[in-house]
Amino acid sequence: MIDYSKKITLDREFYPSSDINISIESDRGRILSSAAFRRLQKRTQVFALELNASIRTRLTHSLEVAQTARFISKTIFSKLSDDEIEKYKLKDLKDAFISTTEMTSLLHDIGNPPFGHFAEQTINKWIKNNVINMLDRFQTNSDELKELKSSLARDLCSFDGNAQAIRVISKLQRLNLSYTQILSVLKYTRCASEKKELNEEFDYLRKKPGYYYSEKDFIKTIQKTLEVEKSHRFPLTYIMEAADDISYLSADLEDSVEKGILSLDDVYKLIKKECEEQNEHYLLELIEDRYQKAKKDDEPYQFNMFFTLIRAKLVTSLVYHVSDIYISNHQAIFDGSFNYALLDFDQNSKYYKAVKILEKISFEHIYQNKEVQNLEMKGYTIINSLFGIYKPLLEIKSDDFFMLLKDEPIECFISQRLIKRISAKQIVAYKNDIEKLNKEDIHSYKLLEFYYRVRLIVDYISGMTDDFALNEYKSLMAI
Repeated sequence: MIDYSKKITLDREFYPSSDINISIESDRGRILSSAAFRRLQKRTQVFALELNASIRTRLTHSLEVAQTARFISKTIFSKLSDDEIEKYKLKDLKDAFISTTEMTSLLHDIGNPPFGHFAEQTINKWIKNNVINMLDRFQTNSDELKELKSSLARDLCSFDGNAQAIRVISKLQRLNLSYTQILSVLKYTRCASEKKELNEEFDYLRKKPGYYYSEKDFIKTIQKTLEVEKSHRFPLTYIMEAADDISYLSADLEDSVEKGILSLDDVYKLIKKECEEQNEHYLLELIEDRYQKAKKDDEPYQFNMFFTLIRAKLVTSLVYHVSDIYISNHQAIFDGSFNYALLDFDQNSKYYKAVKILEKISFEHIYQNKEVQNLEMKGYTIINSLFGIYKPLLEIKSDDFFMLLKDEPIECFISQRLIKRISAKQIVAYKNDIEKLNKEDIHSYKLLEFYYRVRLIVDYISGMTDDFALNEYKSLMAI
């Protein structure tokens, strides 16, 4: 039974509203006013440390995703009959439905670190090489403690922008968003501390970490409140994911031309060649028509005209396509058991094939480009160096760390300088987590204190913007 009144609710951690529309507008205001959202303007989409303001950042990308999500949501409503809207309890929830998907799209990259996805791998590699061996200093005199240590090791080696987004929203920014809004951001349903099993039932939904051990209880509370089963996804998340997938298609190609990596003619020839090799007529006809129309214009407007025409037609077609899939699989999507991305569901469709062609070209001719990879290596060096600088805070004992937080001197003088550089909000989040631990179980307490201390350092460095991370690197490395 599809009943959206059970999913789009007034529930939030504290101070709930008494009106659904006021509640949703409150979420919108909190998101747009948050510092974490503003920082997206200084985070890499593809090209790090870019001075050309016309090249996409995480912020401008998120704005495009939000618009596409809004378009999909409105299209879904236009395709539902009045009887269906009434039956699904959507009549009074239309604005809330649309706004939630839009705001979820603004939030979807809020946990991404500086320098793009390459930084996620960098963080995980550094932790695996430098932190996991530190866990050996903690006694595990029971099977329960051994399992806890193993699960925390998995968790710490699984930094992911999706999981970090949940932490930013709930702990670091303390936005107190509605449970509906928070669960919409949860793209993947596996906790980072859980093993990834082969051939598990919800292999797509659980393919990446969606939240950390540190937010496990909070997510469980929200899922129970909104009647979402373990490993299942919130229905509106499918719309955000589709909007994100659609927004990528022409954006990276467009930016590559702006950067001079590819020319307009290069893009046209690459797409045409790939379409002909794969016997894909839909995309071929689309680019032929748009290319010829663009060529009638004078330079430099050919470039703008080509991508504007391509984007408009492609986005509209894909929005209608994913909206049909959403409605055709409505019950499974509402339940959160639909184990696909909307855009990947029908792999025989012309739209799926067009998407894969554009993804292939972007991968081979943009992401593998020497300039892009040089920027990634710079980011790798900066992130690695910053973690190395802050490593002393992880090497000291918990008692010494507590003394630092009280501004009391300890033997490790460098740690006394480092702790003062970390954001007060992030330290408060650490303290709040520590206060909830059972201090009587000394072994688990020390193990979990260390876990949250690692989270603190990861929060600080992953929360930096590209230029702030670069400046910190130069300052602390005396460059």
